[in-house]
Amino acid sequence: MDLAYLLTPLITWITVGPIKFLINSIRARRWAFNLVGNGGFPSNHSAVVSSMATLIALREGIGHPAFGVAVTLCFIVIIDANSLRQHVGRQAAAINRLAGDAAEHKWLRERMGHTVVEIIGGLCTGVLVGYGIFTVFAR
Repeated sequence: MDLAYLLTPLITWITVGPIKFLINSIRARRWAFNLVGNGGFPSNHSAVVSSMATLIALREGIGHPAFGVAVTLCFIVIIDANSLRQHVGRQAAAINRLAGDAAEHKWLRERMGHTVVEIIGGLCTGVLVGYGIFTVFAR
């Protein structure tokens, strides 16, 4: 197995995490350790899948079956990030409101999904990282 395919998602994840942390910290005007995770700009998941799709497109070509699989995975991840996880976040907010200050209620994280801008930011970041890895690991 080519090492670039193994390192691409890891390098992308490691690249996007600090970017997201810094952007969230600037927005919150404090260190935003509690805002790292699901949600926020750029989307980690969108970046990871788009970096792999980019690497496959550049190395194997867009006619290769693996590129079709990667693009399909991209669509699934984007739809999940934009709609399903936003609905989960809304349900968490409703549960938190209903539970109020109940002692046994563990506060549910409400920020789960991504906006379209956050997803586009993740896609752009992923394409850039995928291209960077392609140039570094040139055959």
